[in-house]
Amino acid sequence: MTGVSPSLGDVLRPVKHVLLDFDGPVCSVFAGLPAPEVARRLRLGLLAAGEQAPTESETETDPLALLRLIADARPDLAAAADSTLASLETEAVRIGRPNPGGESVLRACARSGRSVSVVSNNAGAAIEAYLIDQGLSGYVAGVFGRAPGNPSSMKPNPRLLLEAMDAAGSRPEECVFIGDAARDVEAGDAAGVATIGYANKPGKEAKLAAAGAVIIVDSMQVIADALA
Repeated sequence: MTGVSPSLGDVLRPVKHVLLDFDGPVCSVFAGLPAPEVARRLRLGLLAAGEQAPTESETETDPLALLRLIADARPDLAAAADSTLASLETEAVRIGRPNPGGESVLRACARSGRSVSVVSNNAGAAIEAYLIDQGLSGYVAGVFGRAPGNPSSMKPNPRLLLEAMDAAGSRPEECVFIGDAARDVEAGDAAGVATIGYANKPGKEAKLAAAGAVIIVDSMQVIADALA
C-alpha cells in the first residue's frame, strides 16, 4: 500500500529510534557513477595489484555482490577489495542523487525528538562523506556501514542493526527500520525490529510484502509527514 494511513501512524507512534538504510532512502548512490562501472573498476583495481577477481564474478554488475563473491572465493583479498570499493563508493556519493524525502525524514525525526542511525551495506566512510557534504551529519546519531573487510556483516545479517541499537541504548520495540530491499526486512526480522518497506522502483512492493514489511510506502516524504 502507499500513502499516509493509520497503520503507518501506529507503527511510528512508539518509535524513539529510527534505523535508516542509506542507498535508496537517503541517496541513490550509483545514480551518477553507475554500479556496473564501479564493479568494473573494482575488478581493475585487483588486476592493478597483481590479482584477479574469481572467474564466477566476471559478469557481476552489482559492486556489493561482487565484493561478497571475491571475499568468499579469496578471503585474502577481502580487505583490499573492500578498501577499493569504499573509495569508489565515496566517489559515487559525491555525484549520487539525493532523495529529498530522506532528508525530510531526518529533519522530522529531529523535530519529533527521535534519534537516527544510518545502517547500510555501503561503506561507512562513504556514508559519512555524503552526510558531511549535504550538511546532514548533525541529524544522525551514528553510522553503521559494513564492517571493513568483512562483507558477511552486510544485511540480511542483523549485525549492523544490533550494533546500532546497542550504541543507541534502544530496545527493538522502540525502533523501526526503513529499507528498500527484501534483505532489509529479513535483517530487521532477525533483529526483532519492524521494517517499513520503501518501494522506490517497480516490482519492489511485492518483494517487500513477501519478505514481511509491516507497511510499504512509495515515498519517503510520506514517512516524514507521519513522523511530524
